[in-house]
Amino acid sequence: MDQVAREVVSVARKVLEDLDLDTVLRRVLEAASGLTHAQYAAVGVLDESRTGLSRFLTVGVDDETRRMIGALPRGRGVLGELIRQPVPLRLSDVGAHPYSYGFPAGHPPMRSFLGVPIFVEDQPFGNLYMTEKQGEAEFNSSDEQAAVMLAQFAGIAIGHAQRFASAAERLASRERRLSALDATIQIARALGGETDLAAILELVAKRGRALVSARAVLIELLRGDELEIAACAGELPRGLLGTRIALEGTLAGVALRTRRSQNLADHVTRARFEQHGLGPVLKAKEALVVPLVFRDHAYGALVAIDRLDAGAFTEEQQQLLEAFAASAAAAVATAQSVADERRSQRLEAAEAERGRWARELHDETLEGLASIRVMLAAAGRGGGREEMAAAITGALGQLETDISNLRALITDLRPAALDELGLEPAVHALVERATRRGLDVDASIDLAYEQGREPDRQTTELETAQYRILQEALNNAIKHGAAHVVVRIVERGTTVTVTVQDDGRGFDPSEHASGLGLLGMRERAELLNGTLDVDSTPGAGTTITAVLPVRRRGLHETADSSQVDGPA
Repeated sequence: MDQVAREVVSVARKVLEDLDLDTVLRRVLEAASGLTHAQYAAVGVLDESRTGLSRFLTVGVDDETRRMIGALPRGRGVLGELIRQPVPLRLSDVGAHPYSYGFPAGHPPMRSFLGVPIFVEDQPFGNLYMTEKQGEAEFNSSDEQAAVMLAQFAGIAIGHAQRFASAAERLASRERRLSALDATIQIARALGGETDLAAILELVAKRGRALVSARAVLIELLRGDELEIAACAGELPRGLLGTRIALEGTLAGVALRTRRSQNLADHVTRARFEQHGLGPVLKAKEALVVPLVFRDHAYGALVAIDRLDAGAFTEEQQQLLEAFAASAAAAVATAQSVADERRSQRLEAAEAERGRWARELHDETLEGLASIRVMLAAAGRGGGREEMAAAITGALGQLETDISNLRALITDLRPAALDELGLEPAVHALVERATRRGLDVDASIDLAYEQGREPDRQTTELETAQYRILQEALNNAIKHGAAHVVVRIVERGTTVTVTVQDDGRGFDPSEHASGLGLLGMRERAELLNGTLDVDSTPGAGTTITAVLPVRRRGLHETADSSQVDGPA
């Protein structure tokens, strides 16, 4: 027995070395076969009710034989006896036992049998079975003792492996939740620091993919009765971005209508996915479709495609993605709201500018032309030569005034000097017109091309942005009662700075955040990746500073330079 004990202890050390449950069970099987000289060994793991077997692992049975046997045992017959009575059982002929259930077709012949229970922390875990003692007719008491000792060590090793697995799973769960929290924080930061919808959607797609270890994630946004692929991350076919598909029949449509996530684990759901929308293109084995809903308004769906480890999406991953999607939906809603507000403000600004042009045409030009008509009509109704000459002289003078007003209005719309001569002459002309309107303007301009420091002019977009910012700042100065304005445009290195300082009434910038002029200036700066700062205090004047990165023609000039022009 001492020799057997030493062998069991030696084997047990190897069993205890590993903390993976499947590896422990496999080593226990190999040890049981070797210690008892059994041709076949198996371990049956009890199900949750402890009335049957949930798993059945074997050694000694090849794959072909296992295939011929068919379904694995569930704990009936002699195997069930050990479940009902968890004590060692040794038989010389298993077929002679009164509870013998017989063997299925293709099962190898087995006579001698030894079974011992495995306990983990005093609770039944399963049973260890050995059959066909090699070289002898049956298993002996030494075999039984060795098997019992091995089962005891196995129970300890299995307990360690289970605790390790539980701890590892808890750790992995915490890490997943921390990842979800981090991803949600990133989206929350995007809410405060990023309102560009495309940038937010890209962030959502990438973070969502990492969160559930998906092969790919895409975001489908509602566009009427269609879905638009607005963002992608991961392994997807080229050309998907921007694709539109009909909403009807899609899994995303079901998710948005029911406000519930859809998983391909359901056969009906899988069939719908494979027949509609992008399912036929994506060829996904697994997919999770989560609705993007904020304040009961549906914005679209987040679609996760296939796990990287080839498994199915778990309930926990679905919950993580749903929590993440809630934050993502809030970010999408905010970005869309900001975009809608900006579009509304741009339209309002354009309408206000058109109204100003209409007033100027009506109040000055049309009224002047009307006065010419009255003057000439009165002279023509009976006036003499002198009256007619005076009327013509007056009409010519009025025409000169109207032509001058029209020229000024056209120059405001698009100054020819800016296109033909460059930014510096156009700015001087703008300053001259402001001076005629009563402002005392001190202007200083230092541009690299105009001073010969660079061979190329700035791009059309950059010159236009500086001109429009200065134009709006001068208009604001007149509006706020300024008498003196200092204008500085200085190009140094990779940036150009436009500064306009006036001594007008000033204002509270926080109360004028939606002002159309300031909005236009700020958007022009942002379109060029620049910044615009407004420093103003009621009664203390206003300073506007725009810092823009320099871009030069020939390197960055675009074919359509009108995209940033228009009403300032």
